[in-house]
Amino acid sequence: MFIVTGGAGFIGSAFVRKLNDEGISDIIIVDSLGSDQKWQNLNGKKFFDYIHKDKFLNLIENDALSLPIKGIIHLGACSTTTETDGEYMMSNNYRYTKILAEWALERKVRFIYASSAATYGDGKSGYSDSEENLEKFKPLNLYGFSKHAFDMCAFETGACQKIAGLKFFNVYGPNEYHKGDQASVAFKGFNSIKSSGKIKLFKSHHQLYKDGEFYRDFIYVKDCLDVLWWLLNKPKVNGIFNLGTGKASSWNDLALALFKALNLEPNIEYIEMPENIRNQYQYLTQASMEKLKKAGCPVSFRTIEDGVKDYVENYLEKEDRYY
Repeated sequence: MFIVTGGAGFIGSAFVRKLNDEGISDIIIVDSLGSDQKWQNLNGKKFFDYIHKDKFLNLIENDALSLPIKGIIHLGACSTTTETDGEYMMSNNYRYTKILAEWALERKVRFIYASSAATYGDGKSGYSDSEENLEKFKPLNLYGFSKHAFDMCAFETGACQKIAGLKFFNVYGPNEYHKGDQASVAFKGFNSIKSSGKIKLFKSHHQLYKDGEFYRDFIYVKDCLDVLWWLLNKPKVNGIFNLGTGKASSWNDLALALFKALNLEPNIEYIEMPENIRNQYQYLTQASMEKLKKAGCPVSFRTIEDGVKDYVENYLEKEDRYY
């Protein structure tokens, strides 16, 4: 039996599909569906049970989960970067992860969890995923801090030698439709092009970068699933790893990939960047991927053009958009 927390969310539901494709349906999905369309991510998926995240934590804390568990893929978290409730974020993201990790370690259950590139802060200390560099990083928002807090805990207690964490960079792809403002620029850009025929990108306020030439390490969700599956089957591969492509692409590159996938001529409008984010805006984020490669991970990552092409042609342009 496998447990996927955040199993109705973006990456979580896609990983449930990956497990199904690998012939696995003994899955407990842990999440909070709320009243939006997130439930659609589970439509057509095969799983053993669904448990609300609060009830599941209660089962864990009271040692009341009697089923044999082979692995926990902990992807559930509040990923809202504008959230300001510190107690909630530390309880939901840090404490929840700590309790699950301790439970899994005590029972020798494979534990894989989601960290985030948001832990790197402004990037001035680089993007190396060596655990020895963890104390250098100062996240810019509460979400990043809550993720960094557990990374530090795992490192300081030695737990990261027995579990695997992934610092996800800019993930995009099917099943992100419920995320609203937190959805990827690929999804938002597609909607903008379909509704207005153009995409809007920020003008630059940095002398070294041109308009729209701000770089992010965009990674297609299907590539993330392949890495998760590999780690699930490699219980001796542990530590905290970056999960990007290792090659950043610009917002312009992303926009051009969208227009190409839609067979349209590019139409990009550059708009003013809001003043309140200009001083802390990141112009370049790029994952260092040597550590994961050195661990033996065989996954080849799609280019932004190939990922966007698959996303648009096989999901966004289809009546059934779900993976």
